[in-house]
Amino acid sequence: MIGWKHAAVLTLAILAAGCSSNSKKELPPAELTKFTEEVVLQKQWSRSIGDGQGETYNMLVPAIENDRIYASDVTGVVMSLNRMNGDVIWKKDLEKPVSGAVGVGYGMVLLGTLKGEVIALDSSTGEQKWTARVTSEVLAPPATNGDVVVVQTQDDRLIGLDAATGDRRWIYDSTPAVLTLRGTGAPIVTNRLAVAGLSSGKVIALDTSNGVPVWEQRVAIPQGRSELDRVVDIDGGLLLSGGTLYVATYQGRVAGLDLESGRVLWQRDASSYTGVAQGFGNVYVSEASGTVEGIDERSSSALWSNDQMARRQLSAPEVFSSYVAVGDFEGYLHLLSQVDGRFVGRERIDSDGLRARPLVEGNMIYVFGNSGTLEALTIK
Repeated sequence: MIGWKHAAVLTLAILAAGCSSNSKKELPPAELTKFTEEVVLQKQWSRSIGDGQGETYNMLVPAIENDRIYASDVTGVVMSLNRMNGDVIWKKDLEKPVSGAVGVGYGMVLLGTLKGEVIALDSSTGEQKWTARVTSEVLAPPATNGDVVVVQTQDDRLIGLDAATGDRRWIYDSTPAVLTLRGTGAPIVTNRLAVAGLSSGKVIALDTSNGVPVWEQRVAIPQGRSELDRVVDIDGGLLLSGGTLYVATYQGRVAGLDLESGRVLWQRDASSYTGVAQGFGNVYVSEASGTVEGIDERSSSALWSNDQMARRQLSAPEVFSSYVAVGDFEGYLHLLSQVDGRFVGRERIDSDGLRARPLVEGNMIYVFGNSGTLEALTIK
């Protein structure tokens, strides 16, 4: 485990490492290529959410439940909006450094702070229900099944809190890697299992009632001489679809696991710190290099690969209609064809960049820019 400042520096170093391609001179981000626009995105509404991601490397992602979208900025401004028109339902200022946001479910909005706190708000009113202290900073949204709230901390611990009171029920200790990326993935919580990716390249599933491990699966094996070479964090979060758990590691693999047993269903070499999307029997991954790849789940072979956004520090991808949406460091939202990965549309959202995964609900895509711009778009 390394300290906050060193971890932040490491994040930048790793981004640079992805840029260098073993060259002595760092290559610049790829210039945007021209293409024939086939899809036009139309803005439905836009709102400012405080200071957004702030000046440090935060990964605050909004959350959608029913007809509302919830978002938080780095200073603790939390907002509930009507997701169809952007009208503000409630706004609360926690006046705390939020670093893990937003988790939502079962009447709660859940956030984590740099000071190692978990805060639960009433999703209808924004009123604070409880605050709990955990072992270290929380860099990803807490998750809940209505009975237990599960939090993953930067020191690779998983903590189960009582959803009604915030009291600690259990804690799972894990030994983090010597060097880790700045961040963690958000856990996934079902009625029975709490599943999380660790900095060691492992995925762990715990019994939600007592925190006892049910299964453990290694997705990536640290390789290389230096500690930097051996970083295999699972930072992009996990994706659950049906009974399959999708996971991507930095300098490791992208894989599909059976949720109940942890058995590897398929895997493929990859390096990603943002995560994957899934649709039409395919998996889409934003590589650390800036390449976006479409993978056939059945054969684990690449359907297509788009390397025209090299070193553009891409967000996690998201499936939107027949397309794959991904953001970049200059604030462009790119739409790629799910069939062959070609560019079909592009829209600039926030000149400070798009780091958070886009969210899709129905015919609308929601994009949270680094400066705090939350925008809802549809296909024209």
